[in-house]
Amino acid sequence: MKLYLVIPCYNEEAVLPETAKRLREKYASLMAEGKITSDSRIVFVNDGSKDQTWPLIEELHRADPVFRGICLSRNKGHQNALMAGLMTVKDECDAAISLDADLQDDINAIDEMVDKYAEGYEVVYGVRSSRKKDTFFKRTTAQGFYKIMKAMGVETVYNHADYRLMSARALNALAEFDEVNLFLRGIVPMVGFKSTQVTYERGERFAGESKYPLKKMIAFATEGITSMSVKPIRMIATLGMLVFLSSIGVLIYSIIRKFTGDTVPGWAFLAVSIWALGGIQLLAIGVIGEYIGKIYLETKHRPKYIVSEYLKDD
Repeated sequence: MKLYLVIPCYNEEAVLPETAKRLREKYASLMAEGKITSDSRIVFVNDGSKDQTWPLIEELHRADPVFRGICLSRNKGHQNALMAGLMTVKDECDAAISLDADLQDDINAIDEMVDKYAEGYEVVYGVRSSRKKDTFFKRTTAQGFYKIMKAMGVETVYNHADYRLMSARALNALAEFDEVNLFLRGIVPMVGFKSTQVTYERGERFAGESKYPLKKMIAFATEGITSMSVKPIRMIATLGMLVFLSSIGVLIYSIIRKFTGDTVPGWAFLAVSIWALGGIQLLAIGVIGEYIGKIYLETKHRPKYIVSEYLKDD
């Protein structure tokens, strides 16, 4: 089996040497066991880093041909960098595994992923066995995210991020998805093919800082929901219908009060009604605008990424 690892990197100079060391040792072990061939490769994707990430990748490539590097012309975000790496290597390997550079995802799960591929599975999801090491806030928001995605009708794998194995056939099927707004956790299950899961314990980041602060996590969740589901728009339509029915009730109430002679203006009621309706309208416009914006970006057919350099050993 010719296996490629695809690892998006953004300002990862603090972790890259140790990451490369651990992955090289893992590859040596897999090759010694005959699970992967000697022409398997580890591919780092530089997502427009501002530190020494790319020079380090170049140095790794010069020192050992097992390491390859893909440099994007500018920062395009984790999902686009990951897609760039997968699409670049899809015709060169039998299967590719994507994982993050911080190696919080246990690399020992690679062995089981390879075994599952040998059994005939074309997509193998790495799934966290628990979230005990997360803070209460991180654990609660992550679980809430998966529940919201499920409620919105988006098919995702619970407690799975972007640690997965995909066969060459699955990667070629993924290439058929041409949307600009990428949410691979929702797109990959749509590819189909025979799939399974392996579980692992997520570790701590051994150096550097997290690339997903709260602001980016919220943006990522919003991207996932609006890219994969139209339920928010349907919810707005339902909400509008409820408000309309409520307004009929208020109209009937006002007519009754008129004929009973009680016509004292209800300023509080009027003010609350105006603010509530105004807020609902602004919310509706905002959600619809989000979808219109995505349609606008999709119609432009702009490239999701541009590869400026690809370091290969041949």
